[in-house]
Amino acid sequence: MTAIQGTAVDIPTADGTADAYLAHPADGNPHPGVLFYQDAYGLRPQLRAQADRLAGAGHTVLVPNVFYRHGRTPIGELPEFIDPAADPTIWERITPVMASLTPEQTKRDADAYLDWLADSPLVADGPVALTGYCMGARLVLRTAATHPERVAAAAGFHGGRLATDAPDSPHLGAEHITAELYFGHADQDHSMPEEQIRRLDDALTAAGVRHTSEVYPGAHHGYSQADTPAYSREADERHWAALLDLLKRTF
Repeated sequence: MTAIQGTAVDIPTADGTADAYLAHPADGNPHPGVLFYQDAYGLRPQLRAQADRLAGAGHTVLVPNVFYRHGRTPIGELPEFIDPAADPTIWERITPVMASLTPEQTKRDADAYLDWLADSPLVADGPVALTGYCMGARLVLRTAATHPERVAAAAGFHGGRLATDAPDSPHLGAEHITAELYFGHADQDHSMPEEQIRRLDDALTAAGVRHTSEVYPGAHHGYSQADTPAYSREADERHWAALLDLLKRTF
């Protein structure tokens, strides 16, 4: 197994400084870069473990705290096992923070994250890959559209509200995307119903975007997050197989 190194880093942005977690093979050589977008619960041990696993597969992985405008990680108190049903105040605290991140801020932040990766001696030259979870899948879709020349592949897992009726819905940027995309949808996800999955697929197909869209049966929103009740080992391992296959094809 590849030895990996994980460190905390700070990323200067147009609006401040984003704290982040960086994981990479410990050999010190440049490896393909991956920008990893968090879910709503933020940068925590679960996401660091996922980044470490990606690094162990031969990638340099950056996981920024996308809520940095509200402070450094952690943004508020979270239990080791996150169960909003047991503590409804979790979502009461997180929802306004999540809603405050605008598409314009997302684009500016992506500029900074991608610049940081491009400047790092631990990242191989050329475009990077994106992966994102829950709300992170929306950030993936937006970044693939706003930075097409810098993104070779992008994956989103149990993403919600990817193709809504809103005038700024993420799927509306499909015509600008040049990366290969993969989506692993949860079929028990009220935030990404069948009509939105169809709308997303139709937009990507019309734009000529290479993409794969799969629905994981029996999976719930958050199926890849082992520190939540939504976790499904079967769906999680399917997600890992799909993600690593996408990265292998791309790099």
